[in-house]
Amino acid sequence: MNVEPLSLWGMTLLLAAIFLDLVLGDPRWIPHPVVGMGKSIATLERAWNRGEPLARRLMGGLLTIVVVLGVYGVAWWVIEMLTRLNPWLGLAVELWLLATTLAIKGLGDAARAVASPLLKGDIVAARRALSMIVGRDTQDLSEAEVARGAVETVAENTVDGITAPLFWAFLGGAPLALAYKAVNTLDSMVGYRSARYADFGYVSAKLDDLANWLPARLTALCLWIAALAIPEARWRGGLAGTWRDAPHHPSPNAGWPEAMMARLLGVQLGGTNTYAGQPSHRALLGEPLESLNGRHIARAIRHMHGGWIVFVILLGVLALVVGGH
Repeated sequence: MNVEPLSLWGMTLLLAAIFLDLVLGDPRWIPHPVVGMGKSIATLERAWNRGEPLARRLMGGLLTIVVVLGVYGVAWWVIEMLTRLNPWLGLAVELWLLATTLAIKGLGDAARAVASPLLKGDIVAARRALSMIVGRDTQDLSEAEVARGAVETVAENTVDGITAPLFWAFLGGAPLALAYKAVNTLDSMVGYRSARYADFGYVSAKLDDLANWLPARLTALCLWIAALAIPEARWRGGLAGTWRDAPHHPSPNAGWPEAMMARLLGVQLGGTNTYAGQPSHRALLGEPLESLNGRHIARAIRHMHGGWIVFVILLGVLALVVGGH
């Protein structure tokens, strides 16, 4: 019972998957598809990432094709076979697979795990919690820098963990949503611009940029629309400011939700991060109208929820329009 793309039925199943994610999140005792993707990618990377730069780039492209198409094909086949055995079983598995592509509850919980000790003045615990969700060095970060890291993570992952999976699921059901997660996982594992992955991860990184291009921009717009109903949001000038700031981010996509979040909170994101002792400088986003602190993390979570809710409403309107023809 594969989800029909661009349909009211598909929209209904997406809403059910959102509800399931909000209630359960990602229980550790249930196997997660992304874990299997990661193990497969790691195994193939060790075997294929060798030779001259051109060979590495070609093999990295092959890895991307094999993993993404393989994930899509396996997901489609599993749902199809189970549906033939029992339509309700196929529906249940597709619903679960859709829910695994979302991280609404997980993202909120992870951000609150940073905000809670930070608001209590326990900077050590806040740094430790932040280290679980970012790649930057956290051991010497100030309160403002810890808050910035959490806010940036919430903003960027509103796309990666919520709206982009919903977008691709809406277009192609659980198989396409899982294919997107495969692209995302490939980028997170081999898409770095390091000596080891500069060539091997080139195709994976470019495909991730392409897969997130439209969702990132739509998410920024949805964050702004939702902010109209949030009392403390600084929505005036948000669109123009984001349009101006976002292109300066090193990522072609992450800058859009981050720049919008900075504008809505009235804070400045970006700046210098340190990775394994090496500083990395990023463009500044937004204006420092307020000093970053733990309260901004809670506000970022509210904006995150508002953004994905508006995003879902827009998908629902599209489903009504398409379904009516």
